[in-house]
Amino acid sequence: MRLTLQKIEKRVGSEQHLYPLSIDLQPNTVNVLLGATLAGKTTLMRLMAGLEPPTSGKIFVDDQDVTGLTVRKRNVAMVYQQFINYPSMTVFENIASPLRLRREKNIQAQVNALASRLHIDALLERLPAELSGGQQQRVALARALAKRAPLILLDEPLVNLDYKLREELRDELTQIFSNSESTVVYATTEPSEALLIGGYTAVINAGRLLQYGLTPHVFHQPASLQVARAFSDPPINLIAAHVTSDGNHLNLGHDIKLSVRTRQLPGASMSLGLRANALRVQERPGDLRINGTVELAEISGSDTFLHVRTALGNVVAQLTGVHYFEIGLTIHLYLNAEHAYVFDELGTLKISPNSHMSAFESGV
Repeated sequence: MRLTLQKIEKRVGSEQHLYPLSIDLQPNTVNVLLGATLAGKTTLMRLMAGLEPPTSGKIFVDDQDVTGLTVRKRNVAMVYQQFINYPSMTVFENIASPLRLRREKNIQAQVNALASRLHIDALLERLPAELSGGQQQRVALARALAKRAPLILLDEPLVNLDYKLREELRDELTQIFSNSESTVVYATTEPSEALLIGGYTAVINAGRLLQYGLTPHVFHQPASLQVARAFSDPPINLIAAHVTSDGNHLNLGHDIKLSVRTRQLPGASMSLGLRANALRVQERPGDLRINGTVELAEISGSDTFLHVRTALGNVVAQLTGVHYFEIGLTIHLYLNAEHAYVFDELGTLKISPNSHMSAFESGV
């Protein structure tokens, strides 16, 4: 199924929930909506589903205008953060309900297979009221998948689950989606989740569509500083810079310069962007060294997030593994030009990693 939105806008009273946006979702694959809370993801999905009409613009399904059709006249499966199950039906009957409506065969086997993949096969005879919130969410997800609708809308479907189960189900869903004939729209606030799910990603911010494309491309080639910020967790490190008088260097201050090839005018203000995993504590050939003081070392899963105060500003380094650093310790951070982004004063990407930047000149 091909879903196309043309200049879709949503206003409620004097509030602008969505600014005019157009997007042609890739069919039969996963389309991730990535953005912070209140970015407009849920509003956009409600318009896609037909739960409410747009203020202006058109919605097309396979070139047919469905803008005025309600959700009951569209073949859509939905799972939102506020899960909905039939309270008087067992888990088995909840999942089987769309299969019965289609008069499917082998209902028992299909329900068992879905329940097993979503780790609820031991709960099939229970009622929703006997389940935890996370278990109920998985039941709603299983029923949506059983519907096999051409359009599946998932609004942060794993948010109520614990970390370990979320990781397991994310892998399962990725496999399910890869073999699906449905167009899937998956909303999340987590950049790491968008990367793991893959497919295509649309970055949404404050009701505006910032960029849409293959997920790896959007991550590695953000069109703007806004996209880079939205697609970085922890937030991308930014260092103020300006183009030197010869036009061939970026001056970061404190006698630290980057050799660059840019068409920006001498003196132009720029921002150097470094993702947290681009900073290291081990030196490699061609690296720039930045001195700093440890302010905090956070251990999260198998990574350590090191907060460091430097002369160029505060930065966060993401180090693989569990590391311990004493607060106030003076350390050296290292980075390579190949991992840096350069944005102009309007936030437009001018130089991406692995292009047009070479050796560093640095002072200690």
